[in-house]
Amino acid sequence: MANMKEIQERMKSIRDTMKITNAMYMISSSKLKKAKKSLEDTEPYFYTLQSTMARILRHIPEMEDIYFENPACVKTLEDTRAGFLVVTADKGMAGAYNHNVIRLAEEEMAKYRDPRLLVVGEQGRHYFEQKGVDIYKEFRYTVQNPTLHRARSIRNEILSHYLNGELDKIFIVFTRQINAVQAEAEMMQLLPLKKADYKMELPPGITISELLLRPSPNEVMDKIVPNYIVGFIYGALVEAYCSEQSSRMAAMESATTSAKDMLHELDILYNRVRQAAITQEITEVIGGVRAQKKKKR
Repeated sequence: MANMKEIQERMKSIRDTMKITNAMYMISSSKLKKAKKSLEDTEPYFYTLQSTMARILRHIPEMEDIYFENPACVKTLEDTRAGFLVVTADKGMAGAYNHNVIRLAEEEMAKYRDPRLLVVGEQGRHYFEQKGVDIYKEFRYTVQNPTLHRARSIRNEILSHYLNGELDKIFIVFTRQINAVQAEAEMMQLLPLKKADYKMELPPGITISELLLRPSPNEVMDKIVPNYIVGFIYGALVEAYCSEQSSRMAAMESATTSAKDMLHELDILYNRVRQAAITQEITEVIGGVRAQKKKKR
């Protein structure tokens, strides 16, 4: 059984760790609120772009555009050159957050013959490098501070590969926060867009008003779509960042709870050892007294 000094040192170490986990919990909570506020401030603009795209497609459903999927040119999975933009964290200590994203990305990439990997986040980059997976493009800046500037940088990179014909499809794999305590890794198709996702049924009795598009519907759409993709990427980055902070908060809370349980058990053990030591001392004193009495006799 450990002595009292060893138990006290272990308890001190656990208390020091609890201070760290509590601090990380508070920091993640603050970052989560800030990220949500940033997303709420920009969402109306990108929702307007989405509704505008839907309105154009309602007026011109037969319109063909390079940014939209053409049913006549659909390729098989083996022939499709697919790119996967995988968003992970820069740091660990966030439960299964990084593992879930990477696992989903690997499962989806396995469906294609020659998938191209684009990585955001140090955890994903380190993992795929260690696995020997060829990284088509890595974005070196941190994911700790999602900004529209970085979303535009990613948009420019993937658009260049798409418009040059290097990639037929581009998917984004990230973590969406379902609620305050639940997040789930998911994959969505960035390019080409699907017209069915933007067709909105009109209520009975509502007619489509005339829409004048200059210089042409395609040129208008080609201006809107890149900005919409920026909003999509930015939203995914913020969602992933919020999910990371939420997962880290849960992990730190769990670690703090475990530390408290360990302290409780060690406190009981310390009291037992202390009681045993006191009992031993009393026994030794009583033994000494008896020995002295025998000498006097």
